[in-house]
Amino acid sequence: MSDNAKELREKLMMKERKGAADFTPEVLEQADAFCEDYKKFLDNSRTEREAVAYVKAMAEENGFVEYDPNKSYKPGDRVYIINREKAIGLAVIGKNGTDNGVKLAIAHIDSPRIDLKPNPLYQDNGMALFKTHYYGGIKKYQWTAIPLAMHGRVVKLDGSTVDIRIGDDPEDECFLITDLLPHLDKEMATKTMSKAFTGEDLNILVGSRPYDGSDEKDLIALNVMKILNDRYGICESDFLSAELNFCPAFKTRDVGFDRSMIGGYGHDDRCCAYPSVMAAIDTKLPECTCITYLTDKEETGSDGNTGMQSDFLRYFIYDLAKSDGNEGYRVLSKSKCLSADVNAAYDPTFASVYEPKNCSFINEGVVISKYTGHGGKYDTSDASAEFMGEIRAMLEKNGVKWQIGELGKVDIGGGGTIAKYVANMNVDVVDLGVAVLCMHAPFEVIGKADIYMAYKAFYGLFN
Repeated sequence: MSDNAKELREKLMMKERKGAADFTPEVLEQADAFCEDYKKFLDNSRTEREAVAYVKAMAEENGFVEYDPNKSYKPGDRVYIINREKAIGLAVIGKNGTDNGVKLAIAHIDSPRIDLKPNPLYQDNGMALFKTHYYGGIKKYQWTAIPLAMHGRVVKLDGSTVDIRIGDDPEDECFLITDLLPHLDKEMATKTMSKAFTGEDLNILVGSRPYDGSDEKDLIALNVMKILNDRYGICESDFLSAELNFCPAFKTRDVGFDRSMIGGYGHDDRCCAYPSVMAAIDTKLPECTCITYLTDKEETGSDGNTGMQSDFLRYFIYDLAKSDGNEGYRVLSKSKCLSADVNAAYDPTFASVYEPKNCSFINEGVVISKYTGHGGKYDTSDASAEFMGEIRAMLEKNGVKWQIGELGKVDIGGGGTIAKYVANMNVDVVDLGVAVLCMHAPFEVIGKADIYMAYKAFYGLFN
């Protein structure tokens, strides 16, 4: 290549990917340190309620107080809002308040899992089991023959509540969905993966010993309820007013000889939630009011009063606008949002489903997804060229390593985020998050440097 061509190439063409080699040792050290507290967050935030409680405690330790719409707030004040213990927002009041809109980073804190049916307990041939209904998009076979932990809340008839968390501690009992041994699965092996296990096959083994030797029926199921009653004071009818689910009983761990990655349950989307929370905590006196909002129900369509289609966040912004003498809808129309959600990291073992020029990679930094959706950009928000240019400039200014990514080949992949619901409020929004291997599996993998770049991106937006 001639000198002129080399210079021209460096000036005009995209730079080649360098992966982790693009990060300085100092940045990698900062990323490793940042991820130590993230791993604690992930292990203690298996459900939306647990994540909200953890973030609330973090916020209060850092000067955030519960928002009161009847009070006035000055620049630098820090408030939080909570919606039904399943969604939480942290706001730092800016010098200009809401006059020029607000800056938003919105992630979701629900993850695919196994929920209990309202009447779950039954006994069959010497075993007690729970009937389940899976939550979100899962590969059902991945959830069999692995240790599961039980999390959730029971509301008893008298209105009192009981929170349950069993199976995370190695000293606890655990649970599982059984699988068929290879010697007997010849018929199952001929089925497609989607049909080898149905939703009704995901029954959780919870006991095998009877209460006593009497002639009463279902004594194994009775023994299970006796144990639950002794511990938590609940009876079988209390399942009717409970939110109980099962998630993997795996601890979050470093992955690889170089410990450059993190494996754990729930990276999607808590690996975006945590850095967006830390960005709000580390923001002291921004120009515009900044809000990190962690929402629920994204994995099932963002419906319900704790999902992104709820008006809860909109009403909060309206309250902030009103206190500044502004109209809420005008504040929204001037606001900017990073929809903090993950994308699929390129996996060389399954290369055929990716389009390498337009997918995301581990150790290439945070991922911008200009649009999501599927099949001709259906069911998506498509960020404008102007907003893409604004975010590009912000990332470059703040030294954030970033990449562009789509979720697989056009007619193969696709997925959704909360971005379209934010866009429906007339807010400029684009998806930005971390690349994930094994997405929606019980054990997902991310790069440490990438989550740190996500933090720098959210902090850059706010500041």
